[in-house]
Amino acid sequence: MALVVYDRVKETTAVVGTGTATLLGATIGFQSFAVVGNGNTTYYCIADQGGANWEVGLGTYTLSGTTLARTTVLSSSNAGALVSFTSGTKDVFVTYPSARFVQQDQSRIINGGMDIDQRNAGAEVNPAVTNTYYLDRWQVGSTIASKFKIGQNAGAVTPPVGFSKYLGCISLSAYTVGASESFNIQQRIEGFNTSDLGWGTASASTVTLSFQVYSSLTGTFGGALRNSASTRSYPFSYSISVANTWTTISITIAGEGSGVWVGATNGIGLNLIFSLGAGATVSGTAGVWAAANYSSATGAVSVVGTLGATLYITGVQLEKGSVATSFDYRPYGTELILCQRYYQIVSVRVPTIAEGAALASYILPVRPRATPTISGGGAGFAATISPTGTYVQSQTTAAFNDLEFSAEL
Repeated sequence: MALVVYDRVKETTAVVGTGTATLLGATIGFQSFAVVGNGNTTYYCIADQGGANWEVGLGTYTLSGTTLARTTVLSSSNAGALVSFTSGTKDVFVTYPSARFVQQDQSRIINGGMDIDQRNAGAEVNPAVTNTYYLDRWQVGSTIASKFKIGQNAGAVTPPVGFSKYLGCISLSAYTVGASESFNIQQRIEGFNTSDLGWGTASASTVTLSFQVYSSLTGTFGGALRNSASTRSYPFSYSISVANTWTTISITIAGEGSGVWVGATNGIGLNLIFSLGAGATVSGTAGVWAAANYSSATGAVSVVGTLGATLYITGVQLEKGSVATSFDYRPYGTELILCQRYYQIVSVRVPTIAEGAALASYILPVRPRATPTISGGGAGFAATISPTGTYVQSQTTAAFNDLEFSAEL
């Protein structure tokens, strides 16, 4: 099920009461709701032709019977509640409610489309190593080594419509996960990008997580949202009913008013986790905030429990509000810059000490989140760096090096 909006969609209905509206055909010069697609949701307005009674909301279209279920009312002539319409013809059309207007770039996830892979340039890594980043901003958590491999477009399946890349994980064994063990992929989101959610206060905002997922397994899978101290967590679950098929998932999560959450700083604002297997001690009841360090929902499918099992994911979006909007595609260059705040590679000539440090003073293209660590130099490599991204370095033998600057969370 996806949220879609189309122009010039208008039909009539004779709905009476507060129930589902049966659609009676397109108005001349307009499209029918069939363009929305069976099972998809869209924003609608129903208004009687006298104009006195009206309702704006989120509806679900069903091709069989050509109906529109009035799923969620956003505003109406009945003080924001469902309108009990009387007999007569009403107009029903696609609209875009002012209550749902958002600026672009509302997702708190960076590289949700899995396009950026500075470290490995699309190469598969076997096995995945815990606490290591692979695709930009996506980190592996693995209590036991060598249980799965990871890569951009690993498994070489066709990505879902609208995407060219995905993050792929493939199990390397049939491992029985221990009670305190956890295997996952995760993104740590910076506090500057989550502080407006107000978590840890009485005004905590609801968020919606959406993504596309594909697995060779079926069943109920799990994950979690967690604070930086790992003292508050929200296990979530989602279902894959058909194997080896891309499935659209949307999960609405009530804002958390308790616990300690990092505010507008460059620390970890929250951690999003997709589980590949988690033991009973680190799994909790889905859909409930808990004062615990959970990484998945109780009873979730263990991908690492089946040799060769797959979990592929893309289109990850976490946004403020209770509705999953369509994926916010950023230009590639913009996405790369966002990633470079946390990790960037610079190809430079590193001089010898004798040549002088003045030859090796640089300013990084993007200012790092914090003072980064530097790797990639040759024998005798040494460097100093400032938080602003200016660095000076030298090594035993002058050479061109791809220096890596990491300021990951």
